[in-house]
Amino acid sequence: MSRLTIRETGIEGLRIVQRQRLGDERGFLSRLFCAEELASAGWHKPVAQINHTWTQARGTVRGMHFQHPPHAEMKLVSCLRGAVWDVGLDLRAGSPTFLQWRAAELSADNGQALLIPEGFAHGFQALTDDCELLYLHTTPYTAQAEDGLLAADPMLAINWPLPIALQSERDLQHSRLTPDFVGLDLNS
Repeated sequence: MSRLTIRETGIEGLRIVQRQRLGDERGFLSRLFCAEELASAGWHKPVAQINHTWTQARGTVRGMHFQHPPHAEMKLVSCLRGAVWDVGLDLRAGSPTFLQWRAAELSADNGQALLIPEGFAHGFQALTDDCELLYLHTTPYTAQAEDGLLAADPMLAINWPLPIALQSERDLQHSRLTPDFVGLDLNS
């Protein structure tokens, strides 16, 4: 019996995963991950790393982060507390949706997750105070492969739902895109 419903976003590989909750007067059970069910959505590698974040203040933006190939990673992002506006941005060279983004509201209440394929940048904005996210990654973090884009870059045109209240110094140091950026070659 399937406990995960996978919906398309209009960008190949970027999907919203809706979890079915089985509940009664005690509470509920929700399947966070199932390799067998997510295989149809492109998840074919083992989980290599699991990360947990806490974001204190509403309006905070984290991102837009990615890893360069061959360390590109697929992520499954879930919100365990609060609510966030979660963004996936297509950086795949030659993609028909290159530099397009989609967002989904993930919350502790709605049971949704965002499945972000390799070759995407990821970021989110906290819609409430005290947000906790759980990330499952197919590739471990590699410092030499780490990179990011400026979340407020006009070339990305991400419509953050709230004014950006706080970002890390690291995220503020990311470069703006230039017209000669051709994307990430996932075959390299």
